[in-house]
Amino acid sequence: MPLLGLGTWPMDDDEAARVIPLAVQAGYRLVDTAENYRNERGVGAGLRACGLAREELFVTTKFNAGWHGRDLVRKAFEGSAQRLGVEYVDLLLIHWPNPAQDRYVDAWRGLLDLLAEGSVKAVGVSNFKPAHLERLRAETGVLPDVNQIQLSPASTRAHARAYHAEHGILTQSWSPLGGERDRTLLADPVINGIGRRRGRTPAQVVLRWHVQLGLAAVAKTSRPDRLEENLDIFDWELTDEDLAALSTLDRGDAVTVDSDEFGH
Repeated sequence: MPLLGLGTWPMDDDEAARVIPLAVQAGYRLVDTAENYRNERGVGAGLRACGLAREELFVTTKFNAGWHGRDLVRKAFEGSAQRLGVEYVDLLLIHWPNPAQDRYVDAWRGLLDLLAEGSVKAVGVSNFKPAHLERLRAETGVLPDVNQIQLSPASTRAHARAYHAEHGILTQSWSPLGGERDRTLLADPVINGIGRRRGRTPAQVVLRWHVQLGLAAVAKTSRPDRLEENLDIFDWELTDEDLAALSTLDRGDAVTVDSDEFGH
């Protein structure tokens, strides 16, 4: 799985269909969408228009709480695959645990069924806390390949990352640049100071921080110049002092969505 992908929330179908070929041309090979984004048809149109063979692209999607059931997950996959116009999905995620509903373990079993038959190449979850993951392990003996969580220098999620590292789960960051809940992150003087010293944009500094911590990330932009800038993070490094300075920006749970309380 590529370490940096194109996030598509909150693109609509038309924007996704327009931006994805530009992203692929810039060098992106991972596209992240979800049933709840309501843009899977546009994502599929963009993937078909980009000119690359299906096997050269990595497609992630996610399903909602209404499909949390072992047999229901297959219907969720079939719906997404139909909207995307694909025969398989590279990574399928449970979008939120919705613990009050208490069916995410059954949903996980359904995902494992799809993995066994080859309809999906990898399986994962999104917004799961270590306690949710422990329940998957206790009741099924299998942990996800990926957990996609809200993560940025404003919320470094150290406890979750440590759990993932201990159990071989790849951490993938959503809203890696701060996103809707922290629009001020890229204006932070620490980030901008590092950017000036390194000759990089604030977004490049933050995305490089993710990569050097061993994280994958999905970042949304529809501007061609920023698509290219965001990818230009793999041939240079932040210093240990830079990494430490960025991690001091952590505000903990103040800027994160509580997945015990929110979900869909």
